[in-house]
Amino acid sequence: MKTKFTIVLVLLVMSAGMATAQNQHDYVDLGLPSGTLWATCNVGADNPEDYGDYFSWGETATKSDFDWSTYKYSNGNANGFTKYCSKSDNGYNGFIDSRTSLESSDDAAVANWGSDWSIPTQQQFQELKDKCTWTWTTLNGKNGYEVKSANGKSIFLPTAGFRFKTHLDFAGTRGSYWSLSLDTSNPGRGCGLWFNSTKVLLNLWCPREYGASVRPVRSAK
Repeated sequence: MKTKFTIVLVLLVMSAGMATAQNQHDYVDLGLPSGTLWATCNVGADNPEDYGDYFSWGETATKSDFDWSTYKYSNGNANGFTKYCSKSDNGYNGFIDSRTSLESSDDAAVANWGSDWSIPTQQQFQELKDKCTWTWTTLNGKNGYEVKSANGKSIFLPTAGFRFKTHLDFAGTRGSYWSLSLDTSNPGRGCGLWFNSTKVLLNLWCPREYGASVRPVRSAK
């Protein structure tokens, strides 16, 4: 009897540990119509104001050099794509797969935080822009936007800048966040959110090899 009790107890502890591991990242319910829950931090960050890690569009690990030569789905240039390509002129040896949105296997939020999470869609970014008040502010010495909803809750998006080749550009003055969407008019670019102290823009197309931030979202359960 004691042995059975011990086994059951161990299984319960293991189960609880797994659940904690899957839900260790904080999120905020902004009361949005879609029910989208927004993470409080970027992937790779410990606090809302921390910049976190940077990722090329479609890559799930950060790196030190953000260039076409190091990009996972390119044969070394902007006209040699081996995945996510809607035009033969941009594909390696004319490659086309017509994929226009990142698969979960290429989602940095899924890879680093688990399947409950995802990189936002453009629609989720649009909802965040339309349904919330954006106020330029400073949190613990870092510039960014407080994004507050009608229910009084908010998230903070820091101006983490972006990485190109081996250097970090515009940290403290601009924010660049990937979405799941590809620019179908130019497969060399991914879509996302861009902002500075005076404007917030959607459908900003950035070269896929650039290193930008990821702010995960999840669905209400």
